[in-house]
Amino acid sequence: MDERFVVFHAARRVAAGSRLEAALAAQALSTEADVLIFDPQGRSVDFDLSGGPAALKARFAPEGEAPRGRGRPKLGVVAREVTLLPRHWDWLAAQPGGASVALRKLVEAARRAAEGPDRIRASRDAAYRFASAMAGDLPGFEEAMRSLYAGDDAGFETQIDSWPDDIAAQLRTYAAEAFGADEATP
Repeated sequence: MDERFVVFHAARRVAAGSRLEAALAAQALSTEADVLIFDPQGRSVDFDLSGGPAALKARFAPEGEAPRGRGRPKLGVVAREVTLLPRHWDWLAAQPGGASVALRKLVEAARRAAEGPDRIRASRDAAYRFASAMAGDLPGFEEAMRSLYAGDDAGFETQIDSWPDDIAAQLRTYAAEAFGADEATP
């Protein structure tokens, strides 16, 4: 899993990388105030930074794969209960391959159809969360957020242009996909 965390000390980005790299950088600054760690979704996160670097490495080392259960382990198939009306079950039973195949196809089609708008929304939300924590008091914050959600790239850039370089750069990273095609476009 390629998760990228960023560490800020006041308005300066001091590290970016894996969970472990972010934790080590934050621990090095643990005596300082104004140290914030952000996850890939722009959320401010708290890490347990107790112990030395060895303790952090043990705590934040990438986890191995979880043991697999019954079913189709290579595909990662998970059995869950689904509640449907009788007419839905009748329709699913009549589909080639049965209910499971039909449901998987429906879910994949819905995921593909919503992929663009979902990616734009996630990018906007990540940018907003980060900006709220790091730039909420900066001039033009509200206008920048209005431009972000309106899809106005030029207006957004105009508002954040005077912000500290590292904050503006990280905000652009979170907002990278926020100015894509219109969400109403299929």
